[in-house]
Amino acid sequence: MAGRRLWLLGALVLAGCGGGRHATATTTAAPPGALRYGVIGDSYSNGEGVGEQQSWPAQLARRLTTGGLPTTVVVNPAVSGWTSQQALDDELVPFQRAHPQVATVLIGVNDWVQGVPASTFRANLQRLLDVMITTVGAPGRVIAVTIPDFSVTPSGAQYATGRDAPAGIAAFNAIVRTEAAARHVAVVDVFALSQAMSDPALTAPDGLHPSALELRQWVDRIAPVARAHWARALSGSAR
Repeated sequence: MAGRRLWLLGALVLAGCGGGRHATATTTAAPPGALRYGVIGDSYSNGEGVGEQQSWPAQLARRLTTGGLPTTVVVNPAVSGWTSQQALDDELVPFQRAHPQVATVLIGVNDWVQGVPASTFRANLQRLLDVMITTVGAPGRVIAVTIPDFSVTPSGAQYATGRDAPAGIAAFNAIVRTEAAARHVAVVDVFALSQAMSDPALTAPDGLHPSALELRQWVDRIAPVARAHWARALSGSAR
């Protein structure tokens, strides 16, 4: 029963009301001169609760394009409820096939919810980052985003199963920062921003995931970092 409960939590926390495969791994063509942007993640990256077009990667691509850095999400295989191991097993192949020039990764909340050991999460993240860097060609083309705090949302607290979710997520975020820094990958922290999701305006209708407005605030932080690092990918060294 305990194992089944844990599995259900993993499905619910990051699948929310939508569940299942929300995003598609189909490769999208990028216009000439646009950056090819690939995504690795879970429901936080596929727009669970608000729709893929309002996901933060989609908002980021539009923000950068409007700001003079044409960017297209060419692949977003992020699936609600998936752990870092599932990202390794099933997201990296479509990611690599899409030949992105730049990339983001936000993964790990399902690992924490499902009780995956921190050491396992660290090893999986190391592998994800290494493959992503090799695929896009340089560490400066990858951005890691920290894990949000789901526990403050109207529906989130029930999924912590009596554990200290903010402390647990903070510990996993320390791993994200350490492994990214070891590879010279930029990190954008949205953890503190996510703690404002106790405000219903910042939570999706499912009461668990970020609203489009909350995700827009994430993009406010991510976009300047992406612009600073990714503009170099449009140089002659870019694929």
